[in-house]
Amino acid sequence: MSNAAALWSKLSPIAIVVSAVILIALERWRPYDPRQRLLRAGLWDDLLGYALVQSYLLGLLIARVTSWLDGATGLSRLHLVSAWPVAAQVAFFVVTHDLYIYLFHRLQHRSPLLWRIHEAHHATTNVDWLSGARSHALEILINQTIEFAPLVLLGAAPEVAIIKLTVDAVWGMYIHSNIDVRSGRLQKIVNGPEMHRWHHAIEIRDGVNFATKFAFWDWLFGTAHLPATKPSGYGIIEPFPSGYLAQQLHAFKPRIELAPVGDLSPSPREAGRGLG
Repeated sequence: MSNAAALWSKLSPIAIVVSAVILIALERWRPYDPRQRLLRAGLWDDLLGYALVQSYLLGLLIARVTSWLDGATGLSRLHLVSAWPVAAQVAFFVVTHDLYIYLFHRLQHRSPLLWRIHEAHHATTNVDWLSGARSHALEILINQTIEFAPLVLLGAAPEVAIIKLTVDAVWGMYIHSNIDVRSGRLQKIVNGPEMHRWHHAIEIRDGVNFATKFAFWDWLFGTAHLPATKPSGYGIIEPFPSGYLAQQLHAFKPRIELAPVGDLSPSPREAGRGLG
């Protein structure tokens, strides 16, 4: 491990924990939804089951899959991006992966099959700093393999993966946080809680605001939704179990209607709204 990677491996958990503490404090000081409690239902499942145990185990598995892919293809020996400055490598992988996530996320809301592994993320009735951690294991396996395998295969510097992981974790906590943020025109470019909370709104059935880091994907592709009002609540209408293991198994249970299904063209409700 390089000196830079070793340094970032120490800084990353510190940055994530400090960011979590700051966001929790801001949620208490200026909540978007004052009805939400800090010790809300499902908190320990999300923290222990999803954020800690699942993340750790899947990280090990994804590292093995990536190593196998590299051994099978030998692509990392080409060092396709190794000569780039680290900042350019980080920017490239952040932007390209964010576009992938926008497209895949949108597809998840259209495909009954993919909705099964995305439903757990939407089932929470409280959207806060920890809600972003709740994602089905198969969803994480798909998305993070597609996220981190290219870094190795294209020859990125070792610290790039750690930097990107840190950015992902902090930004994921931020966009789900229960903070009354008003970023104005900046919300046309950078995603924040005021748009992403509408993505989790219980009255939104066909999906809006699919972007994670860059809101301009939604404004560009016509899926932005930012009215002056606030959502009436969060979650899904269909019954959903509590407990980490039950939520993982729920994806494989037979059901009649799996998700709202439509084509990839935006519905009238998906049309971009003004910055109220």
